[in-house]
Amino acid sequence: MKIAMFGINHGPCADPQTAGQVARAAEAAGFESLWTGEHIVLPDPQAPPSPAPPETPFIDSLVALAFAAAHTKTIRLGTGIIILPQRNPVVLAKELASTDVLAGGRLIFGIGIGYLKPEFEAIGAHFDNKGPRSEEFLHAMIALWTMEKPEFRGRFVSFGGVNAMPRPVQKPHPEIVFGGHTKDAFSRAARLARGWYGFALDLETTKRHIEGLKAACKEAGRRFEDLEISVTPRSRVDRDQARRFAEAGVNRLILQHRQSDGVGVVRFVGECERDLIGKV
Repeated sequence: MKIAMFGINHGPCADPQTAGQVARAAEAAGFESLWTGEHIVLPDPQAPPSPAPPETPFIDSLVALAFAAAHTKTIRLGTGIIILPQRNPVVLAKELASTDVLAGGRLIFGIGIGYLKPEFEAIGAHFDNKGPRSEEFLHAMIALWTMEKPEFRGRFVSFGGVNAMPRPVQKPHPEIVFGGHTKDAFSRAARLARGWYGFALDLETTKRHIEGLKAACKEAGRRFEDLEISVTPRSRVDRDQARRFAEAGVNRLILQHRQSDGVGVVRFVGECERDLIGKV
């Protein structure tokens, strides 16, 4: 079981001194990876389904991961997640490649399609066709990362006669993880990604989603065992609960610290080292 940490870019870790300290402590403790969350803007006032108060600070995911990369050497760095249909795929491909270069090939590209309509409206992104646009954007980005002479012609994005350097360090491109709790999300993970990420799940819900992922893999002609399953549990887990997630088929737990200050986050890192890392 890989043990990772969620939230290196928001809450207490939006402070650079805290983020650097936490990143170094997590690497020293043996965490496998650090993950960001993303909301470019939040509805004000907060209203369902918005997950956080509007004053919650979120450092941009790739800025935060590049900063964490400068403070670490080996720990992997994941976007958990980037809301792909809100982004320009050509610009995002450049940003991700640049981050992977600065991190020495440690980036994990976690993708979601989003669900907050006010966020899309503020950005000027269409809320409809989020799934098809995300899939096409991803294919266009892979073309930029892998083709000697990148070219892509699609419904939502089209380019040719251009190039974008540097390319990612990882070949053919950074590891891709799709998030989401729907049948379509399971299908995207099975068809297009190395892994799937489920956020804020209890064990029974995780088991149901894994059944959905198994069905999606079967439909896509893929072995379920080749899909890496990452989950952020809804609540704090002990060693026994972590083992139950592992027995259910989870390969990585991305733990949410839920602390209000940097001292608390560093303490959380130490508790995970003592209780979970290397013991599940």
